[in-house]
Parts: sequence; C-alpha cells; structure tokens
Amino acid sequence: MTADRGTDRRARRRGAHGHRAAGPVSHRRRPAFRGRRSLLTLLLSGFLLVGVCAATGIAWDPRDGASAQAGPAAGADAPQPPGPGATDGPATPSPAQSEQRPSPTGDPAGGDEAGSGTDTAAQRPTGALPFDLPAAPALRSGDAGKKLVFAHYFTPYPLSLDNAPADNDYYARNYLRPEGENGKHGRYGGLLRDRPLPVTPKSGDWEYANLQQEVRTARAAGIDGFTLDLLSLSGRNWDRSNLLMAAARSVDPAFKIMLMPDMTSLKTDDPKVLAEAIAVLADASAAHRLPDGRLVVSPFKAEEKSVAWWTEMIRVLKADHGIRTAFVPLFLDFGAHSGDFAPISHGFSEWGSRSYVGQESSTRDVERAHGMGKIWMQPVSVQDARPNQGIYDEAGNTATLRATWTRAIEDGADWVQLTTWNDYSEGSQFAPSLHNGHAYLDLTSYYLTRFKTGSWPKIVRDTLYLTARTQFAGADPTGDQSLLMSLRKGSAPSRDTVEVLSFLTGPAVVRTTVGTARADHETAAGVHSRLLPLRTGTSSAHVVRDGRTSAEVDLPRRVEHTAEVQDLQYQAATSGR
Repeated sequence: MTADRGTDRRARRRGAHGHRAAGPVSHRRRPAFRGRRSLLTLLLSGFLLVGVCAATGIAWDPRDGASAQAGPAAGADAPQPPGPGATDGPATPSPAQSEQRPSPTGDPAGGDEAGSGTDTAAQRPTGALPFDLPAAPALRSGDAGKKLVFAHYFTPYPLSLDNAPADNDYYARNYLRPEGENGKHGRYGGLLRDRPLPVTPKSGDWEYANLQQEVRTARAAGIDGFTLDLLSLSGRNWDRSNLLMAAARSVDPAFKIMLMPDMTSLKTDDPKVLAEAIAVLADASAAHRLPDGRLVVSPFKAEEKSVAWWTEMIRVLKADHGIRTAFVPLFLDFGAHSGDFAPISHGFSEWGSRSYVGQESSTRDVERAHGMGKIWMQPVSVQDARPNQGIYDEAGNTATLRATWTRAIEDGADWVQLTTWNDYSEGSQFAPSLHNGHAYLDLTSYYLTRFKTGSWPKIVRDTLYLTARTQFAGADPTGDQSLLMSLRKGSAPSRDTVEVLSFLTGPAVVRTTVGTARADHETAAGVHSRLLPLRTGTSSAHVVRDGRTSAEVDLPRRVEHTAEVQDLQYQAATSGR
C-alpha cells in the first residue's frame, strides 16, 4: 500500500517542531534575545577592531553609519542586519536631514478651516471607487465626525526600510525570501508574504516623506487617523513613532494619532516610565484628544497590567504632566476584564476574531460597553496569516472584511479600528500592498462612508473586486519550510474559492474565467458576491451590459498546484485601478 507522501511529510514537519496550542496566539509574540556577551569581551573586541583599523590605515569613526550596525536592535525593533560593520541593514536619514524635519508640535502652516489638510496630494484617481467618496469636511463634521475610523499602525513595516529600489531593498532581500537575514526565517519560509506597495527612492529625508505619504493615503480613504502601536520607548520604533506624529501634523491637522502602548512588547513595570513617554508624544498636536481636551490612551492588551497599575499611570500623567486622560483599554479578553476596568475607562475595545464566523459576539460586547456608559471601538479586519507563528484564520475571501464592517455598522459602534494598517507579519494589512493593490482599502471606503453618514453611498460606476489565493489551502510546500500554518481554533474551515465581488449600477452579466473554466452569471444592481471553485491558472472577470464591457479585472498571479513556500493570504485586485 502506497502512502500519501505529501500528507505524511506535512505531518512530520509539524510534529518535528511541536504543534502550536489550539487556542488563539498572542497578538505580538517575538523570539527572545538569546545570549549576552560579557562587557570584557565587548571591550576587547572594540580595542581589537580599532587596532586593526589603525594598522591598515583606516580612520574608523564610531558615529559613521556605514561602519556601525545600521539596523534597529533585536526584539521589537527588527529588522537586524548581520552584524557590526554590515551595510545590508535599513538606512537612516543623516543628522542634517533629521534637523530639517518639522516639529510634531505647534500649528502647521497653510491649514484650512475645513480641516481637509495642508496639502491635497495622494487623492484617489477619478473612477477608482464604485461611488463618489464624500469630501473630508462631510466625513468630519456633524454626526459623521463623531463616528471615528482609525487604522492600526505598526512601526516595523513602513513603506521603505532603506530607500533602495524595490527589487533589491530590505523587504526583497531579507523579508520575502526564506534565506533572508542569514536564514533566520527559513523554518517558516520567510518572514513576510507581502510588502508595502513599492515606492520610488527619494532624496532628502525619505523616511519622513514616506510617512507623510502614508498619512495622505489613509486620509484619502476617509480614515480619521492611526492608532499607533508603541512597541518600545527607545530605538528605531520609538523614533519612527515621533516622526509619524510630525508627519501627520504636516499633512493634515485634523488627522489624529491615538496612542496605543503595546503591553505585550513594552518592557517596563513602572507606570511612571510609561507616563513620561506618553507625555512626550502627547505634546504633539496630532495626538488624539477628545473635544474636552482629554488625551486618549488605548493600551493593547490592557489586562497585562492591573487596574491599580493603570490608575497610577493616569494619576502621574495628570499630577506630573498636567494631562487628563480618556482611557480606552483594548482587551484580548473583554468579557473577563471589562467590569474591573470600568471605573477608570472612557470606553473599551478588543482585538477581535479574524474569521467571518463568530462575529455575532461583538453585538453582546457593544451592548455591554454601552450598558456601562462607555464608548466602543470595533475591530474591523481583512484576514490573518502568520507564518512565523504557524497559524492562520480562514477569511473567506472578503467575507471577514464585510462581516466585521457589518457588525460595526449594525451594532452601533462608536469608533472603528482597522486591524491592521500595515502589520505584514500577520498578513492583516489594509494599506496598499504589492499583492493586494488598493483593493481592500477601496472596499473599506465604501463601508466607512455608511458607518459615518448612516446612508449607503450610491453606486455610480461598475466596479469589480477579485480575490483568491495563489495556492490551495492544503498544498504542501516543496521547499525547506518546516513550520506550516494551520487553522486557529474558532476559525471557519479552510476553503479554495475565487470570489467576484461586484458593485453594479444596473443589471448586467458578469463573465468569469478561472483557469480553463468560463462562466456567465446575471447580476442585479447593487453589491453581490459570487464564489467559484479555485483552479490552477489565472482568474479574471468583466461586466457586460448591452454588449459592452464596462469593467474588467485580472488577478496578476497564477494559481499553481505546487508551491515552494506556503502562502495562505488572499490576494486581491480591483477594476477601479
């Protein structure tokens, strides 16, 4: 009897490394720093290096970025280049460039009273959306202005890490390849499966300019601001957090940054230390405050610290820094902790499920929060696939995105958090990316408009959104990947489908091609989802009305029976771009 070799190899891979727990894995889990060199060893190494440089006639300057370790520190401040003297790490703007950066505080020059921002760049091209997105003042005033939408910003993955061309930058060399960063990600086939939509290298302070571009992109989608994941209180991620505050102020004085200390990553047990760091960022004019002036602080996994700990932090902010706080804790287990935190909280949030099943529980959570007199920030998500943790959720093409937005709208959430803007290590990004383009962000603008205005926007252009994986859910990778992703507990079952999501101005025929299978289906005006079996080859769809094609879309990547690396993210394309 011949065994199924692929299935057997898949089982051996999982067994060899210890299968992960069946329950949900923590949002931020990073490998611990292993090993420390003694001070004496470091000093001897330093003297030896100086001696070698002197003997060879090299003038070594410890402040020279080309000689020093250019990348962020280990742990939360990844990526980390190979070692001292390496030039393969992410680049850093020069001190002269940094001095030219505007302050994150003060009033930006040239702002307009309508709050549409100090510049008008990065607006969507005409016809990108199936509807006409209301202007910023309409989404930011009256009742619409009270319904806020934030996107969770994850500092390790900005548009560029080194200002190099996209075909050979840090993402391409080290994050998207199994052998990247000296093979440290080989066990799970590489750190990432997608990356930010590539940008052209810039002159001057490119890092600041790229953060400005991200703010413009979010604003153009109708988003009110970012929730800023504070991973550390020093180092590259801290510097990038401060720079984002300045970028937001310079682009749009109405675009706000909600501070979100990440309690799975921050290494301090002293509430005073965290209060001092928050006070630094709170001095920026972009820091999100309520109309009454209170600073909004929304810690991730707030239950990591006790109510007494947070009470002390809030006290220190007021007593030592004159900052009144609106505390909006985000829980991984809302039901277990909301009662204890209610006396010190303005509102609540949770990270939420990343699959389209089980979303009904959010109705109960919103009702509980409102019953306590608190606001509720609803998580809205696209998908979740984490190679380095060996787990994924079945998103069901765009089913999770549509289900989570529906809950936010129908359950009466006060605020929304898109989880996430750019955490590519979780595959949860809404931001424009290499494999999704603007599709998920464009879809969000449609639901965002309904959430904020109370009315569904009128469809004025036929638009198609096509989503599918590039491999079957059960495919066994042919490369050296040993840690494979499996479904998280509570997820919908995996499926192999192509989805055609159509926005139509009137009845039409939608013609589809999936591999060698061709089909037509008649579709009424409005929004409709159609599922087709996934097949090898390419996928496309177009709208035909009165013998003419009004919209067409192709998925750029083929579906293959075999794949070197496991990739369970859904990829998306839109006819609007």
